[in-house]
Amino acid sequence: MRKTRRLLIVLVASALLAASACGGDDAGPSSAPSTDAPSAEAPSTGAFPVTVEHAFGTTEVPSAPERIVTVGLTEQDTVLALGFTPVGVTEWYGDHPFATWPWAQDELGDAQPEVLSQTDGLQVERIAALAPDLILGLNAGLDDASFAQLAAIAPTIAHPAGADGYFSPWREQSLMIGRVLGKEPEAQALIDDIDARFAEEAAAHPEFAGTSIVFLQNAVYSGEAIAYQEGLSADFLTDLGFAIPAELDPFVREAEGSQAYIPLEQLSVLDAADVLLWATEEPGDRAALEQHAVYLNLEEVREGRLVFTDGLTAGAIYFTSPLSLPFVLDELVPALASTLAGDGPADAFGE
Repeated sequence: MRKTRRLLIVLVASALLAASACGGDDAGPSSAPSTDAPSAEAPSTGAFPVTVEHAFGTTEVPSAPERIVTVGLTEQDTVLALGFTPVGVTEWYGDHPFATWPWAQDELGDAQPEVLSQTDGLQVERIAALAPDLILGLNAGLDDASFAQLAAIAPTIAHPAGADGYFSPWREQSLMIGRVLGKEPEAQALIDDIDARFAEEAAAHPEFAGTSIVFLQNAVYSGEAIAYQEGLSADFLTDLGFAIPAELDPFVREAEGSQAYIPLEQLSVLDAADVLLWATEEPGDRAALEQHAVYLNLEEVREGRLVFTDGLTAGAIYFTSPLSLPFVLDELVPALASTLAGDGPADAFGE
């Protein structure tokens, strides 16, 4: 289970996609429609109707949505950031209250949305029982069949056309969600603010520019270390000025999410980097890495050019949302700066 959730673009995505295609209607109990207050602060009426293009065509939303259900892994963050409260959210991992991680709890406030799951496929009956007037599935791995099931319940927005069903670029997802909520200028402002924050941190830390770094999952799985290449899962580093070494390219498996799978016997390829960032999640993860002699022999390990996360910071990186990215910067930038200053291994711990 731990391995599945960390192979987020590959194993998590493929498993959930297969389950979604089955359209599991009876995973979990049915829920009567909530009698809570509407989920949205109504935008100006002039914004509607709106039409949004996505992977399965176009969807028209006739009026300001009031009962929003998010069926993907991370959309609730963007909805909350734009001032709306979903009546239904989907648990990815972490088991935080109402599937909302700490960086989004202030925006959630006292609300108690219904928590859905994709573990055994889309819970179509539970979704319908929430009486949504908008379903957001931009990070849900929807296919034609699962999209049709949801669209029969309420206007449904899928992932961007031409993008993967999971983890398409966060900026594009944010703008799409902003558009369908009548809040596109506010969504653009969120993006601009985060981009400005990245630029400020990069300017404040010129030592980041061109420094090569590898972002890795927390452990060795089946004799392989798993590293992230340029793209979504490493954008938070390249946006700060870091570079991802090309020496890892031969280890990339395109069919498995463009991650690099590095056999232990070839782990020395990581010495192409100046710094290694390990997405450790539990106290024992670092000790487990140290059980491998080849890990201990890496130049970065011997020289202390390492950064380790905890589960909260790793989760914020994986979410890559308008609410989680500022948290990533708060926790990660000081740790990276400390390591590059020669202070040895650093911890980016949010807890």
